[in-house]
Amino acid sequence: MLYSLMNSPFQCDFTSLLRLTGEGDALLLLQDGVVAALQGSIALDKLLATPAALYVLQEDVEARGLVGQISPKIVSVSYTDFVALTIKHPQQVAW
Repeated sequence: MLYSLMNSPFQCDFTSLLRLTGEGDALLLLQDGVVAALQGSIALDKLLATPAALYVLQEDVEARGLVGQISPKIVSVSYTDFVALTIKHPQQVAW
C-alpha cells in the first residue's frame, strides 16, 4: 500500500495514519506533508518508528524552502520516482 501525506502532520490525524502502515508499505510525504520529515521534530520520530519505507517529494521540499532541513533518513524522490511508487503499489490511500 502507498500512503501519501499531503497535509501538515499538525493538521491531520497523523497518529492514525502511522498506525495503518505496515511492513512492505510506503509512505510518501508531499505538499505540506514534507514538514513531517524535518530534522529534530516529533513527527519525524514517529515516522521513523513505522515499518513503512519513507519518501519525501524533493520538489515540494524545495518549494517550501526546506532544503537542508529534511532528515537524511527519509529518501528524497522526484516526480518520476513518485510515478514508480504508484506503479509498485497499486493500492493507495491519500491522507
